[in-house]
Amino acid sequence: MIIISSLLLLIGFSALIFGANWLVDGASSLARQNKISDLAIGLTIVAFGTSAPELIVNSVASYNGHSDIVLGNIIGSNNFNLFIILGIAGLVYPITIQSSTAWREIPISLLITLLFLVLANDFFSTATSIISRLDGIILFTCFLSFLYYVSRKMKLEESEDRSYQKKTNYKIWGLIILGLTCLLIGGKLVVDNGVVIATELGVGQKIIGLTIIATGTSLPELVTSVIAAIKRKSDIAIGNVIGSNIFNILFILPISVFINPIQFNINFNTDIFILISGTVFLIIAMLTGRKRKIDRWEALILLSFYLLYTGFLVWKEL
Repeated sequence: MIIISSLLLLIGFSALIFGANWLVDGASSLARQNKISDLAIGLTIVAFGTSAPELIVNSVASYNGHSDIVLGNIIGSNNFNLFIILGIAGLVYPITIQSSTAWREIPISLLITLLFLVLANDFFSTATSIISRLDGIILFTCFLSFLYYVSRKMKLEESEDRSYQKKTNYKIWGLIILGLTCLLIGGKLVVDNGVVIATELGVGQKIIGLTIIATGTSLPELVTSVIAAIKRKSDIAIGNVIGSNIFNILFILPISVFINPIQFNINFNTDIFILISGTVFLIIAMLTGRKRKIDRWEALILLSFYLLYTGFLVWKEL
């Protein structure tokens, strides 16, 4: 049973990766034809596309009442993005960060994570810790504000358009529809078989969500950022990670909550504090050494820390 579930889980991850790539490709082409800039595409369409696996997985998990998988996937994906993806990308090539990203998008990501911590723990309520639909409305309102902020960056520079090869409308919409279909099928396979494997091994859904599912749904971000680093396109590498983290908390979490309020396991606080600490480390890295650049030794710290922490989580379950 566990072998079949593992194979189906791999098929689900593959469907998520291919689906996200096709969705991003189609949506990016649609945006380019409407003269939207690379920065706006990176912060919205690419970030949404690479976060689409998390959206589908969380929607299914929330509908089925698996709160730990919902939270584990969001928090685990954000930590994976920040520590593993930036760590690997930074080792491939030191990442230079634009001034606007350094002083706006990264601090925005930090503030959003702090807001998530406050809402999740019900610090202003004596009730049981539940992420309610009201909390979801607050987060989604912040998401709309973020979209307004991004909309002010939409002017397409003429030089950005030179390498773009126009696609037909049929191909664009075909990619979008095919991508969404694969995401739906892949999300269902990942959640169902992730729960089966957790049950068979006696491992909690929290750990499965933080590790296996979070890693699998973050593969599109990993592929995108590593390729961007190889091509020395630092803006895409850092923008994809920060944009995806913002989307996960302000868009994917509210959608999950609208489907079903989420019971918050306070054990996730440790993982949220790690996410906050990692974001603060990123801000400090921009102020030290070569300013607004993640050097290889800083990338190695990010990567090593998270590998050790994940190993500790798994060890505790054995």
